[in-house]
Amino acid sequence: MFNSILVALDDSELAEEVINTVCNLMVSQETKIILCHVFPPAQSEMELPYDVPNTQNVAFSYLHTEKLQTYQSYLPVESTIELVMGNPPEEIIRLANIHNADLIVIGSRGLTGMKKIVQGSVSSQVVEDANCSVFVVKPS
Repeated sequence: MFNSILVALDDSELAEEVINTVCNLMVSQETKIILCHVFPPAQSEMELPYDVPNTQNVAFSYLHTEKLQTYQSYLPVESTIELVMGNPPEEIIRLANIHNADLIVIGSRGLTGMKKIVQGSVSSQVVEDANCSVFVVKPS
């Protein structure tokens, strides 16, 4: 049985499928689910104006929190939300380690060929580097 499941969600349409998959997992009432979203950092410090508050991040954070709260309401067990900034695969693995996750559930955009090489695959890197099992949800 799983004690702790980290669910990594992004802005893609696949997020709904990931949540549906999590809802269909056989989990006990004691299982804790952590819904997370990782904001990639700005490409460089030069992109961040130092004299103007970064309200865009606040707005994004609020929108993502609302979306994750909606997903939370679908879940049959206790859950929490984590919003972090950083390299997505590294942050997902870091959160999984912090929460002692037994399982990471993540979506895969199904990139192949050159797109996969250029854009990279978050799910592939998480599968490779995670200390726990990883359930990859592919588009149906």
